[in-house]
Amino acid sequence: MTEEIATRTSHEVCDPAELRTLFLFEKLTDEQLEWLCADGKIEYIEPGPVFHEGAPATCFYVLMDGEVRITKLSGGTEIEINRTDFRGAYAGAWTAYLGDNVEQNYTGSMYVTRKSRFFVLDAGTFARMMRDWFPMAVHLLEGAFYGNRNTNQRVAERERLLALGSLSAGLTHELNNPAAAAVRATSGLRDRVAGMRHKLAMMAEGKFTPEAFVTLVRLQEEAAEKVAKAPELTTMEASDREEALGEWFENHDISGGWDLAPNFVQAGIDVDWLETVHGALQECPNKVFEGAIRWLNYTIETELLMNEIADSTARISTLVGAAKQYSQMDRAPFQVVDLHELLDSTLVMMGRKIGDTIKVVKDYDRLLPQIPCYAAELNQVWTNLIDNAVYAMGGEGTLTVRTYQESDCAAVEIGDTGPGVPDEVLRRVFEPFFTTKPVGEGTGLGLDISFRIVVNKHNGDIRVESEPGNTRFIVRLPLHPSTEDRHNQAPEVTDV
Repeated sequence: MTEEIATRTSHEVCDPAELRTLFLFEKLTDEQLEWLCADGKIEYIEPGPVFHEGAPATCFYVLMDGEVRITKLSGGTEIEINRTDFRGAYAGAWTAYLGDNVEQNYTGSMYVTRKSRFFVLDAGTFARMMRDWFPMAVHLLEGAFYGNRNTNQRVAERERLLALGSLSAGLTHELNNPAAAAVRATSGLRDRVAGMRHKLAMMAEGKFTPEAFVTLVRLQEEAAEKVAKAPELTTMEASDREEALGEWFENHDISGGWDLAPNFVQAGIDVDWLETVHGALQECPNKVFEGAIRWLNYTIETELLMNEIADSTARISTLVGAAKQYSQMDRAPFQVVDLHELLDSTLVMMGRKIGDTIKVVKDYDRLLPQIPCYAAELNQVWTNLIDNAVYAMGGEGTLTVRTYQESDCAAVEIGDTGPGVPDEVLRRVFEPFFTTKPVGEGTGLGLDISFRIVVNKHNGDIRVESEPGNTRFIVRLPLHPSTEDRHNQAPEVTDV
C-alpha cells in the first residue's frame, strides 16, 4: 500500500514566519526556516485517509489547521487512540532519523476529519534535517529508543526465564513423586516375589495333592484378575468389607487375618470368593490352608505393586509428554495444532502451582477446528493468564478454562472466582511494567507479552471482563490467518 492515498486539493507558498509560530520550529534560525520552506510544502488535504498502518513511511506531517484522528489495529479492528486539532501536532515518518536500523513503516493510520492544512516534509529530508541540525539530540533519542527497546527485551526474557524456572521446579516435583513411588514399589515387589518363592517351597513340603496345586494356581490367576478389575470403594464401603473379611479370617483360624483384610479388599475380593477358596482346599490341613491364603496374599500384593509401578511410570510418561507439548520441542514454530492439547499441557505443567485447593473446570468445545499458530508462544499466553488467575484467587476457588468458536475465530477463556479487577486497574492491565503484585513478585510484563503474542503475532484479540467472583480473560484467534499475519511485528507507539 502506498502513502499517496489522500486527496490534495491545493498547494500554497510556504512562509518561514508562519513556520516559526509552530512549537517544533520556533527555535530555528531564519536560514533553517528558509531551508525548510524550500524542501517542504504546504498542502490542503480533504477529509479521508492520509496514510495506513504498515505502509512505507514516506512523509512527516505537521498539522497547521484542521483536525486529524490516529488509529491502530487491534485484533483486525481499528481503534482510535487520538483525535486532535492541536496546531503543530505531528505524525508520520517521525522515526526516519533512525534510518535503516528500524523498519520505516507507519506505526498507525491517520485520517483527516475535515479539510485540513499541513506542512509536509519528505521522510529523507526530515531525517537529514534532524541529523544535521540536532546531532546531539539525535544521539540522545537513539540512545533512549534502543535502550528502551533493549530493556523491554531483557526484562521480557527474564520474565520468560522466571516462568520457565517456576514451571521446571514444579515439573521436577511432579516427576519426583511418581518416580519415588515406582522405586518404593519395585523394592516392595522384590520382597514379595522372594516371599512367594519361600512360601511355595514351604507349601511343597505340605500335604497338597497335585490336583490341589492346580486349583491353587487357578485361584491365583483369579485373584490377579480381580485386582485388575477392583472397583473404587468409598471409605465406608472399604471399612465394612475389611471388617467382614477380618472376621472370616479369624473364624478360619488365619493368624493376623485383620492385617491381611485391607489387601484383599483393595483387590476387590469378598467373603463369597474366600468361601470358594476354602471349598476348593477344604481337604488341606489348617496350617497348609493358611499358607495358601498367605500365598494368595503375596499374589495380590505383587499385582497391586505392579499396578503402582505402571501408574507411576504412566504418570512420568504423561508429564514428559506434557513438557514436550508445552515446549513444542522438535516441532516447527508455526504449525496447525489442537488448542486443547496446548491448554492441557499447560495445566499439567502448572499443576503444582494450581494446587489441590483450586478446582479446575475444563469446558471444551471439541468441535473447534485446529488452528495454525505459534504453539509454544501461545503456551506462554496460557501460562501468564492461568498464573494471574491462581494469584488472584489466593490459592482457593475455581479456575475455568473454556473454548468455543466465535464467528471466524477460536476463543479461549480463562476465568477465576477471585475478587475481581477494579475499573481503574482494568484499563491498564495490558500496559508494560504495570502490576498490582508486591515489589519483587511481578515484572508487569506478563500481560503485555501475552497481548503482543496474541494481537501482533497472531492478529488476534485479547480482552478482560471482570466483576467480583468472575474475572475472564478472553483470547480470540483467527481460524484462518493470512500469510501476512504470520510475520506481524510488535507495534510502536504513535506520537500524535
